[in-house]
Formats: sequence, structure tokens, C-alpha cells
Amino acid sequence: MRLQIGMVIGWMAAGLVGAAAQTTLRIYTGNQPRPEVMREIVDLYMQRNPAVKIDIDTGGTTPEQQIQSLNAALALKEPVVDLLLVDVVRAAQLAQAQWVEPLDGHLGAEKEAVLARYLPALRAAGTVNGKLVALPYAADAQILYYRKDLLDKYGFSPPRTWDELKSAAQKVIEGEKNTALRGLGMAGAPVESTVCTYLVPLWGAGEELLKDGKPNLGGPAARKPFELWADFKAAKLIAANSADVATDRVRQDFQAGNLVFALGWSYFQGRFDGDAESAVKGRVGLEAVPGFSLGTQGGCLGGWQVAVSAASRNKGEAVKFARFLASPEVAKKQALQAGTLPVIEGILADAEVLAAQPWFGPAQNALRTARARPVTPRYPEVSDILRTNTSAVLAGTKTIDAALADMNTRLGAIFK
Repeated sequence: MRLQIGMVIGWMAAGLVGAAAQTTLRIYTGNQPRPEVMREIVDLYMQRNPAVKIDIDTGGTTPEQQIQSLNAALALKEPVVDLLLVDVVRAAQLAQAQWVEPLDGHLGAEKEAVLARYLPALRAAGTVNGKLVALPYAADAQILYYRKDLLDKYGFSPPRTWDELKSAAQKVIEGEKNTALRGLGMAGAPVESTVCTYLVPLWGAGEELLKDGKPNLGGPAARKPFELWADFKAAKLIAANSADVATDRVRQDFQAGNLVFALGWSYFQGRFDGDAESAVKGRVGLEAVPGFSLGTQGGCLGGWQVAVSAASRNKGEAVKFARFLASPEVAKKQALQAGTLPVIEGILADAEVLAAQPWFGPAQNALRTARARPVTPRYPEVSDILRTNTSAVLAGTKTIDAALADMNTRLGAIFK
């Protein structure tokens, strides 16, 4: 707590000093990859706008410290921060607390034209109760990674359904006779990615977590995610200890050459091709996450958004900078220099971008089919309900019926 208070006091002091000379904007960036690219973006904006000075704060050295310090700063409702980069799942929480500024009035007649350039799922993630509270800054999506060399060797195309994936994985493992090789890696520990371990097969079965604002887990589709993973576990395609597997462990196992398929995020690709010790460099294919039938592919949407603090004393300048961060120019710069999936669909097909990041081509389907997790101010509770129950079923400490009963009861208390 002392650390958080110190950071907040530092933010306030710096803001007061800077105010005398020029407009000073403070942006909270959190745990952003490639911070040097953000530094270049900020410097470029200041060069073009010499009356504006921009300070960058990460909020701490660990993700936990960063979230705590940001929450402490925003809770003061004082002008200690002007803009913030936030995970796509946090917009509703910040909006309910009235910590972020609705942008509709600031964009005015330009709003629809501005939003039209973004992927629909990204637009939805920044809209809460009909109000735009954040603009897309960096995109991410769950991707099905696969060993292209092995699928080619055994004559398989990238799977579009779970049955196709199972069939391909079994044939490859049978043919390779490698006891270290498993069929599929996915998160099963009680971490955020495990929310998607439940949601994605639910969506792939043609159902939604919520319908008309109420929990929708009473039908047979609600069991499908648990039954899918039980089937894969019985077939020895996923790890026996899958309830202990966190997100980056999936990346490590695939990168070591021990998985045929892996469900992961876009940062995996940079490690697969960039790490010196990678055993799969040049052997990786990408596809949208499978569904139970054709046309139901798609994983979870990820990424970052830029919001303006409701307490900022420089909202006009903050909105201008937010629009720059969410612009095609910045999206292309990030794609070229940081390998970040662009929030603007047209840049996915840009020739210069594809030359620099050829994996964007096959990643397009994964990004276009990605779906937002529930947009709710109580998302942290929803996340906890889904990931802990999913992990418990994978561990065998909870039955499917017990997990669904708990999920329905607790979600029902949230969405009354």
C-alpha cells in the first residue's frame, strides 16, 4: 500500500510541476510489451505537438503492482493520470466506477466513421451500456497453433472442428512414436486463459454464456466444454495434469516440440520464431480455434484499449492523444516494429506489414472470428467463477454437474 501511495503522490506532484510550462499528459501503460515502441510513439506525438508533454507510467514492476497502483490512482478521482491502457475485459468495470470518460461527445459527428475502421469485436469491447468508453489500441486473439511440418507429413489440413483436430493429433502421435509428444496444449490452471477454455467450446456449440442478460447454462451445450476436455483427456491428447497448466506453459511445451497443437495468444508466435532455443522455428502454422461444426470457429478476443480518465483536467488534449494512439498510423507502426496484431482490419492486408510479419496472413481468420468475453463491470467475479470451476473439473475434484450448479448459482447472483 505504501508503494501505491508513493506512486500516486509522485503522479500528482509531476502533474502540478508540468502544468506551469505546458500541457502535461500522463499515460498509464501497465505491462505493455515492447515499451520502446510506445516511447517512439509518444516522442513522435510530442514532436508534432510541441505544446504537449507526455509522461509514461507503468505503475510498478509487476502486473499486480500495476493494477493496484492504477486502481488507487483512479479511486482518488484526482487528476493524477490522464489516459490509461487497459485490458479489453476491464472497460465495463472502469466505466461503472465512473473512472473513465465517455468518448461519444468528444468524437461527435465523427464517432461512427472512427469506429467503422475497427474490427466489430473490438468496437463491442469498448462500448458499455451504449456508451463508448475506450478506443482499440492493440489487438490480440486466441490462435490454434499447429505443427505444419507434421500435418503436412501425414496429409492433414489445419483442423476447423474439434473432431478434425482429434483425428489429426491421434494419427500424428501414432506415426511419430514419440512418447514426449502430446496432441493439444491448453490452459487449465485457474488463470484468465482458462475462462476461454470453457467459453470457446461453449461458443463452438452454438451457445452463449448469457442470454437476455441472464445465465444460459441450463441446456446440453453447457456441458459440451467439459465433455470435450474429458474426451481429449481419456484419449491422452491433453496432459493428465492439465488443471495445473498455465498459459505460458502451453507456449513452452509447444516451443520445445512436445505438442502437435496449442491454444495460445499472439505473443507465442514471436517466441516460436525468435527464441534461439525454439525447436519449432519455421514449422508453425496458425488457424482460428476450432468449433464443433463448420462455421463455429473462433477463440477469445484479447488486446488493449486506450481510455481517458474522468478526472483529467486536460480531457480535450487527452482525447486527441487517445485518437492518435488508436489511429491507422500507430496501428501500422506497432505491427511493423512490435509484431502487434493491428486493430484496423485494412492493415492486416497491408503489403508492407505482411512482408514484415508474414504470420499476420494466417492469423487473420483467428482475429476476425475472435469474440469478446462478457462485457460487465463484475467481470472479475465472472472470470473467477468460470476459471476455478473449469480447472476443478479438469482436476477431477468437481463433477460436471457440481460445477454447472455452482456456475449457475453464482452467475445468477450477479446477473439478476
